[in-house]
Amino acid sequence: MILRQFLTLTQHASAERRAEAAGTLARAYLDGSLGPDAAWEAKTALLALLDDPVLAVRRALAEACADSASAPRPLVVALASDHPEIACLVLARSPVLMDADLVDCVAIGCEAARSAVAARTDLSRPVAAALAEVAGLPSLVALAKNPRAAIGTAAFLRMVDRHGEDAALCQALLARHDLTIEVRHAVVARLAEQLARVGQDAGWMNSERGARVARDARDAAALALGDEAGETGLARLITHLRVQEQLTAGLILRAILSLRLPFAEAALAELSGLSRARVAGLMFEPYGAGFTALHRRAGLPILLLPAIQAALTVWREAANGRNGPTGPRLARSMIEAALTACETLPFAEARGLVALLARFEAEAARDEARLFAQEQMEAHSRDEAAPLLAVPEALAATGADGWAEMLAEAWAASETRALPEVIELSAADAASAPSRGERPATEPAVPTTASPASHELEAGSLALALPEAEVPNADAAWPLSPRPEERLGAPVAAEAPSVALPETLLADLSEALVAHFLAERPALTAPLQAVAEGTPSVAPEVRAESRLSARPREIALAVTAGMIPQELVLSYRDDRIRERLAA
Repeated sequence: MILRQFLTLTQHASAERRAEAAGTLARAYLDGSLGPDAAWEAKTALLALLDDPVLAVRRALAEACADSASAPRPLVVALASDHPEIACLVLARSPVLMDADLVDCVAIGCEAARSAVAARTDLSRPVAAALAEVAGLPSLVALAKNPRAAIGTAAFLRMVDRHGEDAALCQALLARHDLTIEVRHAVVARLAEQLARVGQDAGWMNSERGARVARDARDAAALALGDEAGETGLARLITHLRVQEQLTAGLILRAILSLRLPFAEAALAELSGLSRARVAGLMFEPYGAGFTALHRRAGLPILLLPAIQAALTVWREAANGRNGPTGPRLARSMIEAALTACETLPFAEARGLVALLARFEAEAARDEARLFAQEQMEAHSRDEAAPLLAVPEALAATGADGWAEMLAEAWAASETRALPEVIELSAADAASAPSRGERPATEPAVPTTASPASHELEAGSLALALPEAEVPNADAAWPLSPRPEERLGAPVAAEAPSVALPETLLADLSEALVAHFLAERPALTAPLQAVAEGTPSVAPEVRAESRLSARPREIALAVTAGMIPQELVLSYRDDRIRERLAA
């Protein structure tokens, strides 16, 4: 009944109405709400829609069935072989398709269909192998960028063999976390060959030199990969090099002379069939008969035996603590010993070996220079950072109080160099200053001759001291102390041991300036006397501020400096400048 009604309604309908009806019927079937008979009729109607000539109708079926696991398999397989615009929808997402279906689509499908298969989240190894074998470059790049695709080592190597010169593919391969060490070496080897080919095409080198540059770069890459590979990875790398016919005598000699002894041990064990432990023991006795037999069994040229024996002897002495050099210096010593051993060989036979050792020596010298330059730069950085690192350590050792004192001393020293005029209090004034707690000592002042007027000023200043009960707490009275940019005159001198100082205050003022100050003192001291008598209207406002706690002596100096009128300070500075110019 459903099939008859559907065919009747869609027989003369427009393409848009047929596409809408196809999608609606497909979703109703996938919901599972139809009965057995109705579901069978709906399935038959969906299969009949595959013959619709309009692309939009079949596309509506593909969009409805792409993500469903309950879609009819004949319908999905037919859609996977349809127009690429329709096939890509089900090839990339449908869970109904099996590996055989996907491999068949990869074999006979277009490049767009292959790219859709390569982007599947559940791509298996057989399908990835089929793509690596026949897919084009865009599909291989999509496959390499698919992090959930299961790709075997053979498939990776096949991709590198077919399109290893493409930069996008190499970048996508090297970005994968599951890339094996064999594939990494293959990618680097292809890159070295490509760079050598570019040099040859540009006319920078001939074919012989290009082949040698590519070979040296490939061997250096193999040794570098062997350094970061574990025991299993190193064994796999050695096996891969042997299969690729790249495990040569020159590579083994380079490994020995560059202190890659584990690589040389694994290579000799692979070539000779002995265990690595046995090979390591024989290499520790290079002039023994066992090592000579190992050399011959591994198939290495007999011409290399004296050079390898001499180099291993130097390495053994360094391992036993008889020789000092290590790292690149030890490598150069081993190469020099190998060159010395080659002097006894016939020149015609040893010419190529001597040239190879000379190149190794140049490379070791460059490595040694790089290491020395790096050590010098690190030492210079440490020397520059030592003072900066020593200051926090010294502050931490002195504790919280010492921290504040050292910062105060540094601030006073920096400002004292800029402003030589210093305002100081004598020891007698410090004993009667209006503050509580222990007062830090100040640096001794420059001795000056106090005049009678200055003594009179000191005696009068002592009478201005507030009663002890009215002095605010030093921790909360920080706002009374002016900030560095608001100070009048010079900063407070840094701390010094408490000694008996001359009782002088502003002793270097001229007598005329002192007389002027004494004349205006009653007007200046009226607010302070009102505070001492308990008048709340003129009491200074004290506000708690989240700042470092001030020391009582600094507060007293700030209050004293604030009592001096600005005109008096400017006049005093002008007098000092005139006196200096006159002198």
